Amino acid sequence: MADSIESARSIGRIARVQVQAESLKVAGTHFRRYDPAGLREMAALVLEPGGVVGLAGDGTRVEDVHHAGHPVGKHRGSNGVSVGFTSHYVAMRDRFPHALPPGEAGENILIETTHAWRAEELAGGVAIETVENGWATLENIIVAEPCVEFARHALRYPEDARPDRRVTDALRDLGQGVRGFYATYHGEPVRIAPGARVALLAE
Repeated sequence: MADSIESARSIGRIARVQVQAESLKVAGTHFRRYDPAGLREMAALVLEPGGVVGLAGDGTRVEDVHHAGHPVGKHRGSNGVSVGFTSHYVAMRDRFPHALPPGEAGENILIETTHAWRAEELAGGVAIETVENGWATLENIIVAEPCVEFARHALRYPEDARPDRRVTDALRDLGQGVRGFYATYHGEPVRIAPGARVALLAE
């Protein structure tokens, strides 16, 4: 398998890994809002079948809220790992009035690439180089549908205003994977870190 991965199409390298230490959708004065303060950049991630656990530089473990073992209970089976691409932040920067810093959409793994990826291109899964010098496969990659709270955040929409057509249009423009993707991992726990290579697997 290693030989086939080595010869697979390169996507890029990991630029950032992070966890959602707490839910990013929080109570607001009138409507729920998106708050990226719950994001924690990590030195590495542990991929597990139940989701991801962040590893800080001092070795502290921080479970993502989408991990099956997290008490918040946001794990749905298909959303244990989330993936985003730097190229999609370029698209969001061109679409919205305020640039979103890379990682602000909440993905666990941000991959450096110039290509705008679609779900059908990722249908075969991706392989990520591990700290242990192996490869971890992410499968069942699906679009992470954008939420109203993130659309309002991207627009810097007034917190006390009801959603209108601008929010509807923003949800459309953030769809099709622009906001990111969910994936699943099956296998023994492995570590991945920034700088790791990412390869596209054939369907």
